[in-house]
Amino acid sequence: MARKREVGTLWIGGALSWLEQLCLKSFVDQGQTITLFSYEDIPNVPAGVIRRDGRDILDTDDFIKYEKKDSFALFADLFRLHMIRACPGMIWVDTDVYCHRPMTYDSDVVLGFELPGSHRVNNAVLGLPPDSAVLADMLAFTADRFAVPPFLKPALQEEYRAAAAGGRPVHVSQQPWGVWGPLMVTHFVHQHGLANEVQPLDAFYPVTFPDRTKFLRRRAVVEAMLTPHTTALHLWASNKRELGLRFDGLPPPGSYLAHLVEKHGIVPERAPIKGRGKLVFDAGLLDRTGLRDVASFADIGGTAQGLALAAQVRWDCDIVLVDLDPKGQFPDQPSAWIAPYRAALAAHGVPETRVRVVRDAKGLKPWDLIVTLSGFGDVWKVKHLAPVMDRCFHADSRMVLDIRKGSGAFPFLRCYGSNAPLTTRTEGEVDITRVLFTPNPPAQTAPADPEWAKIAQQLAGPNGFFREGTGHSFLHIPRGDDTLVVTFDNLDIAMNKRAERRPWGFDFIEKQGWSMLGVMANGWTWYRDPWVWSQFDGLRDSGFFARYRRVVFYGASMGGYAAAAFSGACPGADVVAISPQSTLDKAVVPWETRYKVAWDKDFSGPYGDAAQVSGAARRVTILYDPYEPLDAGHANRFVGANVLKLRTPLMGHRLGSSLHQMGILNPIILGALDGTLTPAQFYSTLRARRDFARYQRELFQRAVDRGHRTLARHLGHWVLKRGENRAIRLGLQGL
Repeated sequence: MARKREVGTLWIGGALSWLEQLCLKSFVDQGQTITLFSYEDIPNVPAGVIRRDGRDILDTDDFIKYEKKDSFALFADLFRLHMIRACPGMIWVDTDVYCHRPMTYDSDVVLGFELPGSHRVNNAVLGLPPDSAVLADMLAFTADRFAVPPFLKPALQEEYRAAAAGGRPVHVSQQPWGVWGPLMVTHFVHQHGLANEVQPLDAFYPVTFPDRTKFLRRRAVVEAMLTPHTTALHLWASNKRELGLRFDGLPPPGSYLAHLVEKHGIVPERAPIKGRGKLVFDAGLLDRTGLRDVASFADIGGTAQGLALAAQVRWDCDIVLVDLDPKGQFPDQPSAWIAPYRAALAAHGVPETRVRVVRDAKGLKPWDLIVTLSGFGDVWKVKHLAPVMDRCFHADSRMVLDIRKGSGAFPFLRCYGSNAPLTTRTEGEVDITRVLFTPNPPAQTAPADPEWAKIAQQLAGPNGFFREGTGHSFLHIPRGDDTLVVTFDNLDIAMNKRAERRPWGFDFIEKQGWSMLGVMANGWTWYRDPWVWSQFDGLRDSGFFARYRRVVFYGASMGGYAAAAFSGACPGADVVAISPQSTLDKAVVPWETRYKVAWDKDFSGPYGDAAQVSGAARRVTILYDPYEPLDAGHANRFVGANVLKLRTPLMGHRLGSSLHQMGILNPIILGALDGTLTPAQFYSTLRARRDFARYQRELFQRAVDRGHRTLARHLGHWVLKRGENRAIRLGLQGL
């Protein structure tokens, strides 16, 4: 009977890409037991892979690496030797080794030649007797990190000896690639006379390193190179560079790799290749944006297809293709890149309804994430991007773009916001920096939109009022003396993101026949303006609030903070706040890392700390997502007996939008505003989230990330029986 072998490997570096997932799952699917060692949690390990703490083998925090290539391969070279000694009979495999067929070698010596000529031995597959002399010699050699390797070229050995004699020994991390890997293994294998036990080239390396890109070519090219001796097939992680630079971090269609991921049910779009060494590919840029919730992704010029696909899979966002020519004009006919871009998205399962093309100025709106790679700022003059800069940002927007040295892009962009470098590359002799652009928030003293004054005065009518200060305004619309709702809003959002150009909650409040006091900020000010405070003081002292039977302060996020904070002007009022902040005073909430624009504002005074001021309210109703740690932190600061906290798990910070899309925002807010909403009613209404695609996706992913794969499968099948959910469909394929 063939010997049943176990294999082991190591991963350092966060989540796996589809390439590592593929290789790990291939062993599981072939029935070969595989153990993955790690020193931290890995969120997306395929089912069936045994997990073990790397400290069971090598208890260290010194993860040595090849400094020139920024690679932990050096630590992996060391770890595999200790694993073989600690786990008799276990065969080491790199995480880029694919199980073509089970390994059933009887000998404890399992390794192969990597090049023709039967000399160079690779260690991507390595098995040795745990008590062998060859393993002992290699462990002894790696114990000295300043050793001069006897297998390097004589001239380099002399250089290292001279450096050591001068008190500057060369550390192994600065020595050539493979010094503890193939170079060392080859040396000791031949020194101990084991060459006759090394497997032939076609066992593990039928596709040699010089031919490695053949894995990216037609499937038949590789299949013709495999033989009956091929077992564990080295896919060469260095292919990640080509995959990242040329194929959006995904396997090329029709390639051998594409065949393998389909065979093993791996979904590459869920785990694209994000980087290699010091290189960061397009898919990896998403991690650098700092954005947790993206509803809209805009590509200007059509050069970020891979990034768009990765964003859509991660956030289930809309994709906007902005057809702007190099002069910043909209062409008369659709550009040539539009059709193939849409076709590529469709081929990867992105619904046509989630892709929109903008071909005129009317379509320019604020988007969450905007990209122009190798476009404006690089090959095109950045000044022609002005239409986008003027119309397509809100306070939480981010843009990624390339800036060519000497292009004048940095001075241009500084007028609009700030830049943080992400990566740098050189083309010819010119440096190109990929930057993350963060727009400046509208200044507190910015002039109001002149159109707003006209709209507000018309809405106020003869019996209301409109008051405008520097940076803020108050609009009162009277509709009887029963209920007054005080709302808080951002003028930029009201005028640019709402077709009706009305304050927050206007239509809803109007339908109830309630009076309204709309407080508008000309930017992200958190209303920290003495003029605003004096207005509330004056309204309180004049008896303005006293004329109404009920007064409710209502807002979301920044507006939620204001609703709670300024309720102090009307003790006994009700407060309804969605995802509110309690304060942005860094001395009070040092853990709040968002909203840097307001960190220097004064949050003291009678309207400063919303958690304290709202203690005078009759009831404070707070809707928040307990899994958003910063929102939960603020909610935890509201501790009064008058506080009613309503949890909306996995709805995110923008839960108001989610509740609106579910069709339940209005009944919830109506109950909250008229004082009839109970927790039982709220949670009964919230059960509608079970049919909400975003909630389903978040719940599914959380189950996967926590290792509850059976639960994830049950949930996924339950969802898909009731309708389509692309993210879950792809996720189930990955399980």
